Amino acid sequence: MLFKKIGKAGNIALATLMTTALLLSACTSGGGGTATTSEKPADGAAANGSKKEKVDGGEINTAYLLDPQGFIRFWATTTVSSEVIELVFSSLYDFNDKQEIVPDLAVGQPQFSQDKKEMTIKIRNDAKFSDGKPVTADDVVFTYNIPLNPDYKGPRKGTFEKLAKIEKTDDTTVKFTFKEPHAGYIDMLIYNILPQHLLKDVAVKDMEKSTFAKQPVGSGPYRLEEWKQGQYLRFVRNDSYYGGKPAIEKISAKIVPDANAMMAQLQAGEINVVAVPADNLQAIEQFAKTSGKIKLQKGIGTGTYMFAAWNLTNPLFQDKSVRQALTMAIDRQGIVDNIIEGQGKLVHSQTSPSYWSFTDNVPKFPYDPEKAKKILADAGWKDTDGDNILEKNGQKFEFEMQTIQGNKVREKALTVIQQQLKKVGISVQPRIVEGSAFTKNWMGKNFVALFHGWSISGDPNPQGIWHSTAMETGSNYISYKNPEVDRLIDEDLNTFDMNKRKELLAKIDAIIAEEQPYTFIYSPTATMAYPATLEGFNPNRDALKEVEKWYFTK
Repeated sequence: MLFKKIGKAGNIALATLMTTALLLSACTSGGGGTATTSEKPADGAAANGSKKEKVDGGEINTAYLLDPQGFIRFWATTTVSSEVIELVFSSLYDFNDKQEIVPDLAVGQPQFSQDKKEMTIKIRNDAKFSDGKPVTADDVVFTYNIPLNPDYKGPRKGTFEKLAKIEKTDDTTVKFTFKEPHAGYIDMLIYNILPQHLLKDVAVKDMEKSTFAKQPVGSGPYRLEEWKQGQYLRFVRNDSYYGGKPAIEKISAKIVPDANAMMAQLQAGEINVVAVPADNLQAIEQFAKTSGKIKLQKGIGTGTYMFAAWNLTNPLFQDKSVRQALTMAIDRQGIVDNIIEGQGKLVHSQTSPSYWSFTDNVPKFPYDPEKAKKILADAGWKDTDGDNILEKNGQKFEFEMQTIQGNKVREKALTVIQQQLKKVGISVQPRIVEGSAFTKNWMGKNFVALFHGWSISGDPNPQGIWHSTAMETGSNYISYKNPEVDRLIDEDLNTFDMNKRKELLAKIDAIIAEEQPYTFIYSPTATMAYPATLEGFNPNRDALKEVEKWYFTK
């Protein structure tokens, strides 16, 4: 699961979960989209409505394809990282399943000055870090000064560029001052509050690699007991959690870099909570029915979308018509129908269908390989030497496309893309890359093309992925630049009227759809497997979201 709090500059997470998507909260961007979820009881759930006795204790065993990047969200960009951070830390606010902010450490909603340049937030006075020290306004101010520090060079810098300063007005109140009205403020509110007393002597430039980033002390429902890299993470409940001691005593997360191996471990009982990839769904449904050990929640809406990304610094992809032809040469609906077995919806631009700002009124490039061939020929790409590969000015139209190791759905989709582009004269060399190396290549712009996904939550403004400034301070790893998109993004961030914002965001979607800097493929729905005796999970949420509300029954 590559991350939850994502969307614009700050709330974006790479969807590197073992499934096709996930993490509504890790990539972030949202404001009020309603997720599409199953209205039926989870498969395998008891249907007699009898009262079940709540058990204090028990253990959740889950798995990730790769290790988290650490426990400080300012440097974390994967859904795995976001998920474990949320276990250990509290933030001012969380996102609910409708992508609305709900108080965590905060009390009530933010209050704004008339000119919208000042935002005041009250915080609780009963929260403690797991070492017993209270969480104070000083910790909040300390935390938010990290991305404002000139030594901070992390991927979330763009999220905070409109923030001028943060200050404590009293022991339970903080005030954010913005350079200008900033409608994307909600993306600033989900960062984990760090303990000043443990980090005050650590330089910002050293914080990402500090001992604390691997051995955190937070104020969330769980605390990290042990992290053995490449093997597992183990969490135990925080008995002093302000929200009340969680019923589930332990959470273990194994590192299993192969989705099929995860499913084997699910059936063997070694894992009991995990997302089920579409290509394993039929087998796991049968296991749930015959074993009675697990139940499935299907159709969980996600803020994720999958795409083929083109590095726009490469001459192969600098012609818009060529990118459109690439999209037309790929049977995207076929991928949805056959690779993910219909567990998703075709998308044409960068807003997930679960969002309040979503519009389907954008340019579309349906599957049409013959038209794709003509567009490529008109752009000068022709097979002049008879080797079935197009060339132009002596350059062959061939390139490597990367995807993450262990995600069989993505590996299969990449194979389909390779086969279909071959039919129009384009040679693709698939490259399956180990999880951490894949993330490093993506963020370091060390790729020609790749198949990947974003998990978005929070505000829908896409600054962090599509604004030109995000090439250096955000997640614009393909180096996309369009002055009109920049202008519309900036205007939207200064607009608090929702109808006007929807209009502006629709214009952004239309331009990006027309230019096809990604080939947008699908937005998946998630299926989660849970123990048959587990209750309390929200059927609208995937992964471990709201795990502090879960409990076993007997």
